[in-house]
Amino acid sequence: MITIKRFVCNMLQENCYVVSDDTRQAVIIDCGAYFEAEHKAIVEYIGSERLTPCHLIATHAHFDHCLGNGAMARRYGLTPRVPKGDEDMTDLNRQMMSMTGTALPGTDDSTYYAVYGDDDTFEFGTHRLTAIHTPGHSPGSCCLYCREESTLFAGDTLFRMSIGRTDFEGGSWTDMQKSLARLSELPADTIVLPGHGPQTTIADERQFNPYMRR
Repeated sequence: MITIKRFVCNMLQENCYVVSDDTRQAVIIDCGAYFEAEHKAIVEYIGSERLTPCHLIATHAHFDHCLGNGAMARRYGLTPRVPKGDEDMTDLNRQMMSMTGTALPGTDDSTYYAVYGDDDTFEFGTHRLTAIHTPGHSPGSCCLYCREESTLFAGDTLFRMSIGRTDFEGGSWTDMQKSLARLSELPADTIVLPGHGPQTTIADERQFNPYMRR
């Protein structure tokens, strides 16, 4: 059984997840922590639960999902991972200037990132997460699927009754449609934990999400 702790981070209300099991090994997914209080909350949770982070993974490289990676990488000695296709987006200040016209003070652009691809796996304790390449929101966007627990960390591909934007640089509505079709094939009882907003299930999205029903 896995334990999932959600932290809502930064000005875009991004969901960061700390996922662990009974071995107390953990994975940090989409660490968008920008403010000091957000860093502190994540670190205090990991300490209080006596967890050992072994992976630091971004479902995609948009800045709101990566702002805390530098700090977490240094604290826990981890190399953050971004999906192949998004590796040119890890200069967060340059990305923010392109997307919003401004940069955030204190943003760390010196962090080294490794890449991962479709069907790559991340093992922690007695569980594993498998990457599912779901481009559309960004070229490399991936979801992370824990088959044993029927749980999907969907990044900004699939939200409750909505989907991620496809109008950013590198986005593609055509790719998004293919990605949603791929996700629709997952078991109906799969719990979906998105990059923003509340959780949902594949069954609910198949039935009620107008983008999944196309």
